[in-house]
Amino acid sequence: MRVRHKPWAKEKIEQYPQYVIPHPTAYAGNWADLFGNHHPIHIEVGTGKGQFISKMAIAHPEVNYIGIEVQQSVIVSALDKVIETGLSNVKLLHSDGADLRKFFAKGDVDRIYLNFSDPWPKNRHEKRRLTYHSFLNIYEEILIDQGDIHFKTDNRGLFEYSLVSFSHYGMKLNAIWLDLHNSDFEGNIMTEYEEKFAAKGHPIYRCEVQFK
Repeated sequence: MRVRHKPWAKEKIEQYPQYVIPHPTAYAGNWADLFGNHHPIHIEVGTGKGQFISKMAIAHPEVNYIGIEVQQSVIVSALDKVIETGLSNVKLLHSDGADLRKFFAKGDVDRIYLNFSDPWPKNRHEKRRLTYHSFLNIYEEILIDQGDIHFKTDNRGLFEYSLVSFSHYGMKLNAIWLDLHNSDFEGNIMTEYEEKFAAKGHPIYRCEVQFK
């Protein structure tokens, strides 16, 4: 989907360094200093417009949330939601998911959310998928021991690919939903894409996987 360019986004992001962290490498291994507590840290790679992470932060004040988004004109929408909530347990990083090692030391992160990631359906783009083994290696390096990933998508092909990728990597599949919205799962918080796809009748696929 084409993202509308927002030429004013950079300036607005720079006005709110308390929310969009300008030098996140400084906090690798020391995120408790920024948040002012030692609560668990959950990150969302590809946070989009921020609906999921902002609502999660409201629902779970005992958790610190960090949303990572590479597109400047998108993360500014997430910033608006964070400003609106005024919560201290959610921060944003304007960065690429491939750079996570720069921002987080081993054990900094307790859980990773991958929500409606770009499926990159062409075989030649496989390495760009956020569930490709090189990304799984990055996640394992920053998560706590036996840390987990919660993954949601409406794309069946990506879901099937990801289950195989998780399995080949040696991860434990803790739970799988093939039609999340018609299941007994409680407490689901939807992203903007999820609302859109579900309204069209698309099944939502979800799984929880864990590094051994």
